[in-house]
Amino acid sequence: MGADGGAGRSRRMPRAVREQQMLDAAVRTFGRLGYRAASMDEIAELAGVSKPLVYLYLNSKEDLFTAVIRREARALVEAVRAGVEPSLPADAQLWSGLRAFFAHAAEHPDAWAVLHRQARIHGEPFAAEVAVMREEIVTFVTALIGAAAREAHATDDLPTRDVAGLAQALVGAAESLAGWANETEGVSAKEAAATLMNFAWAGLGNLMRGARWSPQG
Repeated sequence: MGADGGAGRSRRMPRAVREQQMLDAAVRTFGRLGYRAASMDEIAELAGVSKPLVYLYLNSKEDLFTAVIRREARALVEAVRAGVEPSLPADAQLWSGLRAFFAHAAEHPDAWAVLHRQARIHGEPFAAEVAVMREEIVTFVTALIGAAAREAHATDDLPTRDVAGLAQALVGAAESLAGWANETEGVSAKEAAATLMNFAWAGLGNLMRGARWSPQG
């Protein structure tokens, strides 16, 4: 009776909860094995469900991978936004946002591997899903840099194009550094964030003071 009762409870598990279990298993499998090598059999076994049930809920391996990308991208964006306190000065907001970014990547290495490597190397439509997430983070960072410039000058002296370019560069550096930090033993999220903050803020500070570097000749 105990076995039957357990099976009954399993069948009555809400669809949303069961689906999240499948997505959890898929993140781990895709993150560690890669999209091509991962099999639906492995994902189903790790989730504790049958393979037909995975197909019933998520249609195909491609759809499952897309669902994983969307869920993990949303979680990363939400973590960065939640890590920033709007009442803080602009540099403190950027620092807290970077710490939240690196902490999330470190705490979810399989998800980061999916977003940073797997989704990008397998082309459309996966790369497009990651591009949407990246653009949202770039827009957020653009606003932070723009606010820092206004704090420094009490005007909007820093050109919009410069702000947009700096945001793109900062996000790109953060992505590369997070991958390195996750693969390098002993590098904490705080250390990675401090490395990028020191690199970026020194340059931003000079730029906001009007001390621009320019090539000679």
